[in-house]
Amino acid sequence: MSEALPLAGLRVIEFTHMVMGPSCGMILADLGAEVIKVEPVTGDNTRKLLGSGAGFFGMFNRNKKSLAVDTKDPRGLEIVLKLVAGADVFSENFKAGTMQRLGLGYAALSQLNPRLIYVSHKGFLPGPYEHRTALDEVVQMMGGLAYMTGPEGRPLRAGSSVNDIMGGMFGAIGVLAALQARQRTGRGQEVQSALFENNVLLVAQHMMQYAVTGQAAAPMPSRISAWGIYDVFTVSGGEQIFLAVVSDTQWAAFCDAFGLPELQADARLATNNDRVRARDWLLPMLRERLANLPAATIAERFEARGLPFAPITQPQQLFDDPHLLATGGLAPVTLPADASGAGQAVDTRTPLLPLALDGQRLPLRAPPPGIGEHGRALLRELGYEDAAIDALAAAGVLRLPA
Repeated sequence: MSEALPLAGLRVIEFTHMVMGPSCGMILADLGAEVIKVEPVTGDNTRKLLGSGAGFFGMFNRNKKSLAVDTKDPRGLEIVLKLVAGADVFSENFKAGTMQRLGLGYAALSQLNPRLIYVSHKGFLPGPYEHRTALDEVVQMMGGLAYMTGPEGRPLRAGSSVNDIMGGMFGAIGVLAALQARQRTGRGQEVQSALFENNVLLVAQHMMQYAVTGQAAAPMPSRISAWGIYDVFTVSGGEQIFLAVVSDTQWAAFCDAFGLPELQADARLATNNDRVRARDWLLPMLRERLANLPAATIAERFEARGLPFAPITQPQQLFDDPHLLATGGLAPVTLPADASGAGQAVDTRTPLLPLALDGQRLPLRAPPPGIGEHGRALLRELGYEDAAIDALAAAGVLRLPA
């Protein structure tokens, strides 16, 4: 299966941590590339995160190999440079200047390997802000996304690392574009992806709304909806369900499903725009009519008529989602003890990339690696004898599995 994947035969050297850079590497690895994660001999600090960071390493480092090496030692740097000489892609997401100080900047590596594609994941593209330290929260706040997510006066971070993950995705897209260009030119190039610019793309529709209407977009909790029924309803037993009726045909089906002929005949509700104008009295009426129905009953009626609906689901409940289980969207995986803050191996399932090629999901070929798990094999490939490898490990330049 590995040989049939689109990027089989592509070698990626990855100097990344946290989410943005590892996301790029995960995408390339899932597509079949050999991704070699270079981390300190103490291991990527992301492995040790607790709380909301506990899932970072286990999620974004599957299908990769680990080389744990001290790049500040000339012997360690030599190993990395030997790998880069035969690589296709180099990926990094450290602060500006870090790679240059290590002798691993684009200028140096492109001299060593002119075919190398060098992808950098930063907070900002080059410009007035490039010196700033960025986080997903930082760019969400300054880029309008937090304003749009929270209620008036309460900017709120989106509930996932949206810019980090999308920033990594755009880094991968840039790599694919550069690979195509290399087919024509024979030369690599530098690719840059950035959190802030990614966030601006996420809110671009609201920017264009203002350009077209002259009206500033309201935060999502207080927005003027484009549809008459498009909201969360609290129903029997306190359960919540999102319901949407976004066309006149759907309105007729909705009224039929819940025995509301008088509303279907009401001229004040004849069109979607009429229903938008009537939301102040229509929604409270519908909330009262639906309040005593179980969410499952409402969902059955909506699904039977092709109406949009959604249960309000917590992330952990997705492990048992029947659609994901039936379609192979979750792959069994064992996270090694040093791949999370748990301190022990964890058997679980992990979501695969949300795409299929020729009807097939991209497989999990290997779990996230242990620290330095592939060091010996990689150095042997570079021509190092076992005695030399053991000497490097004894000197603290290289970490090998226990």
